[in-house]
Amino acid sequence: MESDSDFLLVQKMRMGDETALEEFVVKYYPRIHKYCQLHIDDYDYAEDMTQETFVRFFRTLNQYRHYGKAVNYLYVIAGNVCIDYHRKKKEIPLEELPDIPDRKTDNLDMQIEVRTALESLTDDLREVAVLYFIQEQKQKDIAKILGISLPLVKYRIRRAREMLSAYFKEEWS
Repeated sequence: MESDSDFLLVQKMRMGDETALEEFVVKYYPRIHKYCQLHIDDYDYAEDMTQETFVRFFRTLNQYRHYGKAVNYLYVIAGNVCIDYHRKKKEIPLEELPDIPDRKTDNLDMQIEVRTALESLTDDLREVAVLYFIQEQKQKDIAKILGISLPLVKYRIRRAREMLSAYFKEEWS
């Protein structure tokens, strides 16, 4: 069970086990990075935010109380790191934007379309939509991550689904 292995990893990390630290990062880094990248439209900044998430987790490791999956706590931290980023974000002049690396055009178009659709949602709906549809988190875990009730999570998922369906129906008509 994931939470049992997390509990053991946390205990080992608290005792200074470097192998456990590395195992923990390898286990969760890709998921947290993807989460950050969906919130921050820049690969390098998402990388920085992911690293900041782990730094904050390890900094508070001795205060961390294991009540389930450690990844849920990482999502909470990552969400706060992304919020902090957006608070500090300044407009970048168009000429200073980095070049987008070459990728398959269809894939890039779809990524842009999905990102635009997500941006059309309110912040509370977008947060739930990213965790549920993209990060494939369970509803009860989303409730824990966001500190809201399960019925509210279900409502927001349903509302986000309706709005995204309407968005894509309109865009593809």
